[in-house]
Amino acid sequence: MQNYWLEFMTVALVHLLAVASPGPDFAIVLRQALTQSRRNALLSAAGIGIGILLHVGYSLLGIGFIIQQSVVLFTVLKVVGALYLLWIAWHCLRAKPGGLHVEAKGSRGQTGWAAFRLGFLTNVLNPKATLFFVSLFSVIINPGTPVLLQAGYGLYMAFATGLWFALVAIFFTHPRVRRGFNRFGHWLDRAMGGILVLLAGQLLLSTVIGSEPPSVPSSGMDQ
Repeated sequence: MQNYWLEFMTVALVHLLAVASPGPDFAIVLRQALTQSRRNALLSAAGIGIGILLHVGYSLLGIGFIIQQSVVLFTVLKVVGALYLLWIAWHCLRAKPGGLHVEAKGSRGQTGWAAFRLGFLTNVLNPKATLFFVSLFSVIINPGTPVLLQAGYGLYMAFATGLWFALVAIFFTHPRVRRGFNRFGHWLDRAMGGILVLLAGQLLLSTVIGSEPPSVPSSGMDQ
């Protein structure tokens, strides 16, 4: 049992480094927190956390390893992920001057489902998250570890991810923080769009040059 505790602590540390690194998930939650209600920002954070469960599920079933080894499947995943990031970036880059617009309560803005779906798809369509979890379950987690225990690791990572981004959402939806960003809100939105374009370009470039996926997990799950 002591070995399992050591394994869990290793998983928790690697996951912490990965989830805290800036990337699409962080960019989306930050934008949601500054332009939407706190409820919608938290729903996007929850979507990201639930997305982790999908990665864990196919990793436990061995499907993730198949995706990693199949050039065609992994290329399709990267292209779809890049196109989704470009779609979000397009909306960010269209931001106009006038400060950040926070959806008023009861207004016909972004629905709760749309907010949740945004976070979920951003995480699920991130191919680097796929690589991270496949590597985590094949390198760090011993194949002899009971499946229920491995599933427990997955539940922890989903909860920890959702909690981290919920804290990010709560911080950036604080009125004082919002007021601080309000004067240059449209530039922040455009900057987010630019970052997402770069991330999408990195995915497409890796597809063109046929870069090989890494065989060990790193702290770049969310890059």
